[in-house]
Amino acid sequence: MRKLTILAAVLMAVAACNPAGRNIDITKAGAKAGTDIDNAPVIQKVIDRLSSQGGGTVTIPAGDFITGPLELKSGVELHLEMGARLLGLPDISAYEKAHWVNEKGKVSPHSALIYANFQENIAITGQGTIDGQGGHRAFKVGKADPGGRPMIILFRGCRDVVVKDVRLENSAHWVQYYTDCVGVRVSGLKVYSHCNYNNDGIDIESSDVVVTGCIFDSEDDAICLKGTGNNLCENVAVSNCVAASNCNAVKLGTGSCTGYRNISISNITIRHASEDNFRHWSTKIKGITAPVTVISGIAVEVVDGGICENVNISNIAMRDVQTPIFIRMGRRSTSEDSHMRGITISGVTAHSESMMSSSITGVPGLYPEDIYLSDIDITAPGGGTADMAKLKVPEAEDTYPENRKLGHILPASGLYIRHANNVYLNNVRFHFREPDARPLIITDDCKNVVQ
Repeated sequence: MRKLTILAAVLMAVAACNPAGRNIDITKAGAKAGTDIDNAPVIQKVIDRLSSQGGGTVTIPAGDFITGPLELKSGVELHLEMGARLLGLPDISAYEKAHWVNEKGKVSPHSALIYANFQENIAITGQGTIDGQGGHRAFKVGKADPGGRPMIILFRGCRDVVVKDVRLENSAHWVQYYTDCVGVRVSGLKVYSHCNYNNDGIDIESSDVVVTGCIFDSEDDAICLKGTGNNLCENVAVSNCVAASNCNAVKLGTGSCTGYRNISISNITIRHASEDNFRHWSTKIKGITAPVTVISGIAVEVVDGGICENVNISNIAMRDVQTPIFIRMGRRSTSEDSHMRGITISGVTAHSESMMSSSITGVPGLYPEDIYLSDIDITAPGGGTADMAKLKVPEAEDTYPENRKLGHILPASGLYIRHANNVYLNNVRFHFREPDARPLIITDDCKNVVQ
């Protein structure tokens, strides 16, 4: 019922986005296709005019249009027709104006090609493409400077948002980021981005969100929920998507100083990314048995003091993963009022390609609790030895939370559980392509693990 309420509200927003039926083709306003001219001034005037008149549609016809950053405003739909391509201006200085400045004068490190701050009833639709040109030398500023690289879409504090059917490719940073928004509907997207560091497919930090029918093929995390906004990331439903990644496929984290609540993720197909331009895990980590892999299929993390409650992940088919399930609490920053409880993962079929087994781990004083795993079927490479079963696993309390931080080999062949309470396992099965001498399941400092 909750999902239906969210969906109904967002569909109402679609109808409200173009109340007056106004539609302006950017070429009629002076935009030029197939040139090096920055069309942003022309397109922005159209956006501003329609918004001031109560709303309408800005149409991008077939053709290639160079543009600098565009500020989408209330009541405006940006519609890309079949064959239309918006190409991000390859000049990093042009995106300075897209950095939001709060009431205290603090400048956000993030910018984007298409951005909106505290707007209502906005949309990006159509069968066209938005290409950030993020692989251009202008954006090759290095991994250490993500703030200097623009995203394709960044919506902050907006209400009633629709992004539908478009193709998003070649971002210089995250592909799309929705932070502190309410009422977001994302559907039918084709995302492909492997040209730069930090190419997350989608980052969600909002409430009342529906994501469905999308394909994410990205260098970094494919589907990522974050919890660092002013409000909880809550009431989010993600379903019927493909997640291909060189990092994590479905992830809650890493940022979690506020946290997540009421999250549903279902019917997801997970596989390795189509390109691997930066990671090359099989050359760096012994025991990885495939040339291109996903770090973790499902990752649920609280390491910055936030909360994680009522998360339901179901019907997941994954292959090419190093670690099928990675649940982690830690102390990368404060642990005040931090907790993780009520995590249900069910209906998972996984083929893994490493000895970094699935794990549920906290640290002393921070215990994930009420964790339910059911109908899980995992096939792993095997090959573990009796000596591997004696390996000591580092606590890694304050490190970045990824599977390899616990070691490249875990002492359990199937599932390693430490510092966790009330863990329930039902119909959890493991298979191995080669014999494995490690115990299937190891528990350490746990209360009430039921198998």
